[in-house]
Amino acid sequence: MNPVSAFRSQLGKLQRLAQPYFLPLEETNAWQFLLLLVALLAVVVGVTLLLLTALVGATGAWIPELQSRFLPGVPQQVAAIWKGPWGATVMVLFAAGLAVFASFRGKLRQRRWVPWLLLGAIALLVLVINAINVGISYIARNVDNALVAYDKTGFWKIVAIYAFCLVLALPIRGLQTYLVPKLGLLWRQWLSERLLDRYMSNRAYYLINPNDETGGEIDNPDQRITQDTASFTGTSLEVSVGIIEALLTFFSFIIILWSISKSLAGILFAYSVLGTALVVFISRRLVFLNNAQLRLEADFRYGMVHVRDNAESIAFYRGEQQESKEVNRRLDQAIVNYDRLIIWTAAINVVKRSYDYFSRFLPWLVIAPIYFLKEVDFGVFSQAGIAFAQVFSSLSFIVANIEQLAAFSASISRLEGFQGKVEEINAKADTTALAAAASAEATHRAPSESILVRHADLVPPQSDRVLLRDLNLEVSQRQRVLVVGPSGCGKTSFLRMVSGLWEPAAGSVERPAIGELLFIPQKPYMILGSLRDQLCYPLQSDRFS
Repeated sequence: MNPVSAFRSQLGKLQRLAQPYFLPLEETNAWQFLLLLVALLAVVVGVTLLLLTALVGATGAWIPELQSRFLPGVPQQVAAIWKGPWGATVMVLFAAGLAVFASFRGKLRQRRWVPWLLLGAIALLVLVINAINVGISYIARNVDNALVAYDKTGFWKIVAIYAFCLVLALPIRGLQTYLVPKLGLLWRQWLSERLLDRYMSNRAYYLINPNDETGGEIDNPDQRITQDTASFTGTSLEVSVGIIEALLTFFSFIIILWSISKSLAGILFAYSVLGTALVVFISRRLVFLNNAQLRLEADFRYGMVHVRDNAESIAFYRGEQQESKEVNRRLDQAIVNYDRLIIWTAAINVVKRSYDYFSRFLPWLVIAPIYFLKEVDFGVFSQAGIAFAQVFSSLSFIVANIEQLAAFSASISRLEGFQGKVEEINAKADTTALAAAASAEATHRAPSESILVRHADLVPPQSDRVLLRDLNLEVSQRQRVLVVGPSGCGKTSFLRMVSGLWEPAAGSVERPAIGELLFIPQKPYMILGSLRDQLCYPLQSDRFS
């Protein structure tokens, strides 16, 4: 698969995982989801402009000294926005964004508006932080100019403004670092509960992993529900917020760079694009290695759990040597793959460091000639350095986070594959149940009070071997039947068919309603609970006094 197709495939998987939480629809619709995201950004920009206008008006009316000292020039810029076309444009987009959310209000019930509210708050904080960073670049420029001019009064005034910006930015950044993982936690809880519900429905847990590591394409479902959900939800939000920050930073500071030197802006853009393309190309191997590492670590953990769960049987057989050999084989596979991961990560880090170090000289090389011609003041060096670093950081977002993105891509594939499998099993079971109900209704047949097997053929899953052919059997209430035969002839398989764990390849099986039958497995089973829970199992203990 070429890189473009692979990227589109991963985006589709990400949408199928994320959209049900933020926008519950019967079928995933990327355009509606994207429309809500754009509407959210429009609302956030409108709220930001309104809050800034209110702040300027309040400080001008009640604390004019604060405004003149710490917000010089800001009232004039806000007034220019409202007088020009930008103010009206932002308000139109703001109203349109609110209208979009109002049209989706029916689908955002049952507290589905909470994640959108948190997303909006996070985007608002990112926008404010970005505006403060732009202001700090001008502060750095004025500080250098004041130092060169020996302007003591101007220097301390600028330092006071800088301190005010820090006091304003720190709690905003702190709130952002709280809201992002908080939203991730809420998302993880919802996604884990949803996957667990589907995993435990229609015996999906049995069909996916019937204690056969090679029998299915979904390995280690426990890891996918526990670890992969936490990794996916947390990293999704971190990457999304990082992309928003990178875009805002790029558009804010590229204007500053362009005003200082058009050639500097062009060189930076070309340098960043080429560097990003190089790192992405050599990092493609990381996605495969990260995916393999997740699987191998889970296999190693499964081997250890297998020893723990079967400790007595292993002790009776004196099978420690064989078990140790098998567990060490799994460990060796994980170690070998991780060693390759270390080598590739180290190579990529060398490229990234070289890419980063050389970028620090570019502003000096471009600004120095025009400074010596006295076309710019000395403070431009500081402002250009800050703006260049910010734009370079935004354009290098993929390069700086390539290892995290590779691991994120692996977790998307594993989690979406698991979700697709359990939904496929549940959809198939629902279709079968509807067909059975329709058949019973058409024949006016009540649930059977006996076990009826009619012309049934039994073929185990993933096998062509026929264990039973054209079997007919009726077991009435209070009737006793003893099933005998040599080991391996299919006695347990027959009970699996009768209980509904396996479907007959031909014929039919009718059984009493759920709750009227009890099957006792060959292997003794103890649930995670109290003795009361064990005695009542599989019924809930609170049903009994």
